[in-house]
Amino acid sequence: MSCGHLAVGVGQQGSKTGSKRAAISGYVQPRPADTLRGWAKQAQIDRGLRPGTAPADATRIRALERENAELRRVNAILRTASAFFAAELGHR
Repeated sequence: MSCGHLAVGVGQQGSKTGSKRAAISGYVQPRPADTLRGWAKQAQIDRGLRPGTAPADATRIRALERENAELRRVNAILRTASAFFAAELGHR
């Protein structure tokens, strides 16, 4: 379990004796509050409690976008080659 996951879990449970930040501070080295907020936000996204894209989904989307771009380039090359050969055959 990563430091971020642990901090988010403790923060969600809260602490009876103090603030969530105080509860978390025992588990992680001092970090900017934005870091902890980011971890909490990403945990909510991962569990489907907040709109957004999970990291695994974002990675898959990027890979599919790269593949799509490559297929578009290949199709453009094939269209050009097809037009070239069609023109060559038409001259005979």
